[in-house]
This record gives sequence, structure tokens and C-alpha cells, in this order.
Amino acid sequence: METQRLIIRPSVFEDCVRFAEMEGTEGVRKGFTMSKDWDYNKIAPDFVKKSLDDTCEQWTIVLKETGKIVGRVIICDINEHYDSLDITRIYIGEDSLRGKGLGREALEALLAYSFDEKHMERVTLDYVTGNEASNLYRSLGFRDEGNAVHCGKKDGYYVDLHKMAILSGEYYGRE
Repeated sequence: METQRLIIRPSVFEDCVRFAEMEGTEGVRKGFTMSKDWDYNKIAPDFVKKSLDDTCEQWTIVLKETGKIVGRVIICDINEHYDSLDITRIYIGEDSLRGKGLGREALEALLAYSFDEKHMERVTLDYVTGNEASNLYRSLGFRDEGNAVHCGKKDGYYVDLHKMAILSGEYYGRE
């Protein structure tokens, strides 16, 4: 996938080093269920596990201008019978690059991929309370579906996950 400023390519194992750098920061971890001990030694085996799962895809977000890895996407629960998938993780990994529209570009590319190429009917995601990207999700057409109480765990504490979805008709009906 390619946008004006980004290349979103399939992830390779070597990307795990950069994922660990980005996911080791509070700026990334605060929006997800990643605990403080989430590091390369957990990211690499998780990457391999998801690589072997036909219902998951992993993507690396690269800044076109510099070639630098600046983010990550994990899509899971790809169900071709129900035409649905879940954007399990999407982030821009550096504080200095957030708020510049890169996350929007990446998510718009993923939605186009999901609906135009994979022909999905439903795309879901969830987020931890306090994730600043929730406004972005709404602005792109995702709607709230409710909260899953104690659905995640972070640093030994249960956290609620806020569920959102967008249907193909809603995606194509956007202005």
C-alpha cells in the first residue's frame, strides 16, 4: 500500500527490532494493552506466531521520504466467510510524528485495502481508555459499539476496551 507520504508493506522478522523500540515507549504503550515488560523477547515470538496464523496480517509503516520505519499495523480475525476483520494494532511510533496526519493516512489506506481489495463487509477495532486516536477513528466513520469490561490486561490490571466498527456501506457512504 502506498499513500502520499507512506509505504505500508508486509512486515518481516527484522522489523521486530524497530517494533520493540517503538513499543517500548510510553507514547505507544499508553494506547494499548502492552505492559511495561513488553519488549523484543515478547514481540519477536508474537510476530512469528501471527506470521503462522492465516487469519492475521502484519504490516510495517515506512516514511516514504526517508525509508524509516515509523509504525506498525496488525490485522487479525480475518474471516472470509463473514467478510470481517479486526485492526488489532495501528500506531505511529514516535511522539514527534504524531498529530501530523500520518495515522490518518495509514488508517485510510487500511480501510481502502479492507473494503476495496479484501471486499470486507465489516472492519472492527478497539482501544484502551485514554487512547487519543479514538477521535480519529470516529472522524473516519467508525462508530461506537460498546465497552468490553475487563477485556484486556495491562501491568497486572484489567482494562476496558472500547469497541468500534465501520461497515462497507458506511465506508462508501462517507463524504
